[in-house]
Amino acid sequence: MKKILFTFLIATLFLTSCATHTGIPKNYIQNSTEVVLTKNNFKVIEIVKGEAEASYFLGLGGLARNGLVAEAKADMLSTANLEGTSRTVINEVVEVKTSGVFLFTKYKIIVSGQVIEFTE
Repeated sequence: MKKILFTFLIATLFLTSCATHTGIPKNYIQNSTEVVLTKNNFKVIEIVKGEAEASYFLGLGGLARNGLVAEAKADMLSTANLEGTSRTVINEVVEVKTSGVFLFTKYKIIVSGQVIEFTE
């Protein structure tokens, strides 16, 4: 009975992992443009998102966390089709998902926001 329990505990230890997911509704990346939405002179076009991920073994490898956020934002902006239009991205949210098994850790950063277009 003890061997079965010990084997079960060891198997459980090797077959499990940990993961956390946090949403950060604050401006990780400072924009230099200020948009004041006090009038009804805009419409929401779409919701866009960008992702970046990196894997680490013993804390080594991948990109720095700030680099991941910048990479995810660049991915989001490339799909937003902002160039040459009166559009901007608002309500940006940075989500961080961390998962790991023993000495291996994986970070996934997701940046999302709403694209609005000014009508006046």
